[in-house]
Amino acid sequence: MELQTNAALILIDQQQGILHPRLGRRNNPGAEDRIAELLAYWRRTARPPIHVQHLSRSEQSVFWPGQSGVEFQQRFLPQGSEAVIRKQVPDAFCATTLEADLRRAGIGQLVIVGVATHNSVESTARTAGNLGFDTWVVEDACYTFDKTDFFGRARSAEDVHAMSLGNLHGEYATVIDSKQILPHDL
Repeated sequence: MELQTNAALILIDQQQGILHPRLGRRNNPGAEDRIAELLAYWRRTARPPIHVQHLSRSEQSVFWPGQSGVEFQQRFLPQGSEAVIRKQVPDAFCATTLEADLRRAGIGQLVIVGVATHNSVESTARTAGNLGFDTWVVEDACYTFDKTDFFGRARSAEDVHAMSLGNLHGEYATVIDSKQILPHDL
C-alpha cells in the first residue's frame, strides 16, 4: 500500500451538530484526534483535503442549515483554497461535483475519514469503490453510534462500526489504521 502524492483526504461531516448528545453513545472517542493528525499531515505534505458538509433536508436534523450544528467544528475548518463539498444525502458523490472535481484534478486515491461509519462514510466509500477510485477508509478516524437493527435488537456503536467496515473491506475499499499512513515520528 502506497499513499500517492495527490491522494485526497475526504473529511466527512466534521460539523458541530455531530457532537449533539441526542445522537447517543458513540465508539472511537479518539477519532477526532486521528482526523486532526491526518489533516495536519495532508496539509504538511501538500496533499488535497476535501471537506464534506451535510446540509440536511429535515428541520429536525442536527445539520439543518441556518443553525450552529451545520457549521464545521473549529479544528476542522477548511483553510485557504481547500475544497468544500456540500451534500444533502449521506453519499458525498450524489448530486455533487465531487467525482468531476477529482477526475479533473487527476486524483485516483481517496482516504476517507469522519462520521458516521455506517452512514455517510460507508455510503461514500461504496460509491468511490464502484467508481474505480483506490479507496481507503481509516477505521480509527471514523466513528458511529449505537443503533437498533432491523429486527429490533440493540447494537453497540462498536458492533455497528465493525459491521460497516466489514461491509466495505475488500469489496469497495481497503480498511486501514491511521498508523499505516502517518509517519512514526508524530
